[in-house]
Amino acid sequence: MGFSMQPYGIQSMLKEGHKHMSGLDEAVLKNIDACKQLSTITRTSLGPNGMNKMVINHLDKLFVTNDAATIVNELEVQHPAAKLLVLAGKAQQEEIGDGANLTISFAGEILQGAEELIRMGLHPSEIISGYTKAINKTIEILEELVEEGSENMDVRNTEEVIYRMKAAVASKQFGQEEILCPLIADACIQVCPKNPANFNVDNVRVAKLLGGGLHNSTIVRGMVLKSDAVGSIKNMEKAKVAVFAGGVDTSATETKGTVLIHNAEQLENYAKTEEAKVEGLIKAVAESGAKVIVSGAAVGEMALHFCERYKLMVLKISSKFELRRFCRTTGAVAMLKLCQPNPDDLGYVDSVSVEEIGGARVTIVRNEGGGNSVSTVVLRGSTDSILDDLERAVDDGVNTYKAMCRDSRIVPGAAATEIELARRLKEFSFKETGLDQYAIAKFAESFEMVPKTLAENAGLNAMEIISSLYAEHASGKTKVGIDLENGVCADISTMNVWDLYVTKFFALKYAADAACTVLRVDQIIMAKPAGGPRRDQQPGGGMDED
Repeated sequence: MGFSMQPYGIQSMLKEGHKHMSGLDEAVLKNIDACKQLSTITRTSLGPNGMNKMVINHLDKLFVTNDAATIVNELEVQHPAAKLLVLAGKAQQEEIGDGANLTISFAGEILQGAEELIRMGLHPSEIISGYTKAINKTIEILEELVEEGSENMDVRNTEEVIYRMKAAVASKQFGQEEILCPLIADACIQVCPKNPANFNVDNVRVAKLLGGGLHNSTIVRGMVLKSDAVGSIKNMEKAKVAVFAGGVDTSATETKGTVLIHNAEQLENYAKTEEAKVEGLIKAVAESGAKVIVSGAAVGEMALHFCERYKLMVLKISSKFELRRFCRTTGAVAMLKLCQPNPDDLGYVDSVSVEEIGGARVTIVRNEGGGNSVSTVVLRGSTDSILDDLERAVDDGVNTYKAMCRDSRIVPGAAATEIELARRLKEFSFKETGLDQYAIAKFAESFEMVPKTLAENAGLNAMEIISSLYAEHASGKTKVGIDLENGVCADISTMNVWDLYVTKFFALKYAADAACTVLRVDQIIMAKPAGGPRRDQQPGGGMDED
């Protein structure tokens, strides 16, 4: 028997198969490196000239997009430190709906600054305290950059809404914001409740139909269902609606029952009573004044026959969520089983019609009345991936609308804000004593990433543009940003490029928080991964999120 060497130190404490990294080189710099990789991926798709990424996720689904939130969601990032940035991006996406790219890219940039400082010999805790001072100062300066008079806006005025939404939509679909913004603004204003702070994003739906072009896109007050009507009656005007969640069919009894039939006569009667029962139910619905029946499950043959006889239009909506939205649009109450509805439970629609758009038959439920609770943007495009990208642009626009309902303050866009922040923070860092000043100066430099990236993505000379921006800002013109189309610096108030204050505020805050969290880590201890099937090979993964 050979002499086996006893494990010692940390090896003896943990199970074998674990990984353990500690110290600056192994843990901190590796973490920073992973985060830098992630932010390099998203950085090139920042801004209106951002490049698209082709992401193929673990289910072989193809995404072609420049929306950072989608990219990092589908990448399935494994590295724990880079995951923190992904979470910061997700938080931004859920909070504001735009600016996830700024969050991730900026966090990566300040971490790169931190790496240089660590190599110079600063301790991470000094960097963290410097960064914390810097972000607090940044937020103070941001307050001062807010455009005067922008805090009170009329959220029902299309002009003002488009004015603020343009930048968010243009960053996803550059050159098409002129067509998209009025559509989105219109859809949002239609469903805006009395108190705008309660605006619900779910009330603006997107229906993607292949064919046509973006200029064929329209907006429908009400809903667009991607299915045909069940019966032969295809349209109804000014009708009352009954919604049955359980389906329109003869219900089998809950308990098993055995029926003993002695002769043919009884068998006939048995079949007849079933018919009469169904007819009675459908008749009761027809008599309550309802003209349209919406079923949440299957529609029986016999029930359909009687619906036709009583001239009722039948729609089938299999998705539970769609059914709920339908009830919201019409003001109906979904009933569980087929019975005579109360007058209060009926909803009302102006018109339900089946139309053919681009080869697909869709049912359009219109409710033109005011205070309408759902509106749909019908997007047309030539391929699925274009439609998906358009849908993301619309989502961003709607989320921006929600954010501006809560806080409508705006700051200059097109990198004007970032350069001003960089300049002011630089000055602030000279006044600081101690080692923090280096960290604050690095933080200030990191803001240059935005104009630099915008310029590079547009194929301009980044150095020239940044220096001329600094020159303009030093002479007191705080609203000078990059005019990407002409490749020069211009006053952005003439170009109308504005960003929402909340978007910037949360993006920078989340980025700084994520970066500080990554810097606080000095050891990584990974236990041996558990056995069993791998997570990404499980069957039935990737359910639809809706």
